Amino acid sequence: MAEIQKPDSQLTAVKWRFPDVHPEGRKFTLIALAATLIAYFGLSHFIGVLLIGVTIWVAAFFRDPVRTTPQDPRFVVSPADGMVTMIKRVPAPPELRADMGEGEFTRVSIFMSVFDVHINRTPIAGRIRRMAYVPGKFVNADLDKASEDNERQHFLVEREDGTRIAFTQIAGLVARRILAFVREGDQVQAGERIGLIRFGSRVDVFLPEGTGAKVLLGQRAIAGETILAELGTDETLRGIAQ
Repeated sequence: MAEIQKPDSQLTAVKWRFPDVHPEGRKFTLIALAATLIAYFGLSHFIGVLLIGVTIWVAAFFRDPVRTTPQDPRFVVSPADGMVTMIKRVPAPPELRADMGEGEFTRVSIFMSVFDVHINRTPIAGRIRRMAYVPGKFVNADLDKASEDNERQHFLVEREDGTRIAFTQIAGLVARRILAFVREGDQVQAGERIGLIRFGSRVDVFLPEGTGAKVLLGQRAIAGETILAELGTDETLRGIAQ
């Protein structure tokens, strides 16, 4: 668990460093590197040089940067890096409806391109009350119907006061595997790593009644850092693309 920084902390500065490659991606990076070496020395220097770029991209795809998460129980932080592509009122996913109820929720959808970090994080602290995996198709994750048609993994996190936030990993057009790092009953901290999707996908967050999104369509979100909402606050935001 990351250390919580306090105003009187002796930490006065931080330095940038290359992010680690997540263990799940190391085998793919090694495979890409081996293919590069075989191509360079056994086939063609030109092909080998091209595959160097592929190896770098594979390592970058599985990068796992350190994130600093605001520690305020009112905040719902982004579970994914990417672009906010949809904000709309919807019912709870059928697989979670027994736990969430029959009302409508504000769904914030974050699309991750193949260039975004794909480590996903929990939006609030609490207990993993429910997980539900649903097999499905692999249509473009940027489409609204992906929430119902695509392979997906639902999570429902419950705080000590009973507040529940649901979010869903959705496989995309080229994504072929969803990984979860947690299990039902686990205690998690806000911003803690909970899973990974390969390769290009989407994450939906379902905000409870009375809570509106604090992000705008087209805005870039950073997992574990961007504040998507403040519980109990529902204010309409306006923005401009420029």
